[in-house]
Amino acid sequence: MASNVQVLERHAADPDKPDRAEVEAAFRTIIRWAGDDPDRDGLTETPGRVARAFEEFFVGYSQDPVAILQKTFEEIEGYDEMISLRGIRFESHCEHHMAPIIGKAWVAYIPNGRVVGISKLARVVEVYAKRLQIQEKMTAQIANTINEVLKPQGVAVIIKAQHHCMTTRGIHKPDTDLVTSRMLGCFRDNPITRQEFISMAV
Repeated sequence: MASNVQVLERHAADPDKPDRAEVEAAFRTIIRWAGDDPDRDGLTETPGRVARAFEEFFVGYSQDPVAILQKTFEEIEGYDEMISLRGIRFESHCEHHMAPIIGKAWVAYIPNGRVVGISKLARVVEVYAKRLQIQEKMTAQIANTINEVLKPQGVAVIIKAQHHCMTTRGIHKPDTDLVTSRMLGCFRDNPITRQEFISMAV
């Protein structure tokens, strides 16, 4: 449980942000709206659990992807070929229905004198995934941030994901996935480089 000091600090930073009690009350209302009793034994602690889950789902709002990429390395012996991190699993939530988006990302760049630790690429994916999203925007955010911070010769991102807003509700079409891509620099300008990356993600 957050201390009074932590609560005061949080509200000083964002006075319009609801506190935990307000969030839990909202979930109690949703339970009643759904037709159940939030005071029955199985549900009394559910609003608190859901609030904690939402903190985890949307932790990306409190993280800075630019800061994650700031630490780079110059001692690369002139390496200037593709660096690709494949199959980065992520969980996100659709900003239209707050339904899960489950997928994988393939991220590549060609360095221009500096490289970043490979775990940082996965962390950038995670930061943007842990926000309310549409896949198209998330794809662009990842590529644009890497491009702006590392200033490489090129950046490429492919994301494949299943959207529960269409697989478990609405049109109910399971086993479908959405594929999006963003190519910058040499990945956009050079068809051979682009195809090399795409062949890794197929």
